[in-house]
Amino acid sequence: MQAVSNKVAVFRKEHFNAAHRLNNATWDDATNKAIFGKCNNPNYHGHNYDLIVRVTGVPENETGYVMDTKKLSDLIKEKVLDKFDHKNLNEDCAEFKNLNPTAENIVIVIYNLLRPEINPELDIQLRLYETERNFVEYPV
Repeated sequence: MQAVSNKVAVFRKEHFNAAHRLNNATWDDATNKAIFGKCNNPNYHGHNYDLIVRVTGVPENETGYVMDTKKLSDLIKEKVLDKFDHKNLNEDCAEFKNLNPTAENIVIVIYNLLRPEINPELDIQLRLYETERNFVEYPV
């Protein structure tokens, strides 16, 4: 019989709005339009992103928390929402000056902003919804 690990996952869901344009500067306009379609609009387009942060670990003895969800919420606000909400990702955010702001790249950037701030003994995984039906997860 295996021992129970007592690991628990806690989740925090947050929301932000941002505009972006998917474009590869090394391609011509026709190729960009063919690959990225509406997402290549030169005047940008917006999404209402939903971000779910999953933190997994063993609850602390003193608090009973894996991680205080209020602290997690504050961290997401400081590191993600304040940086990306109501912004043009291509124009306003240094992280995307040379990185195409696809959902895949956005979730990796967000992970790299949050990971150093969360106890390394805890696992984190992010799910980013670009639309109600399109989402990405990192890491997998």
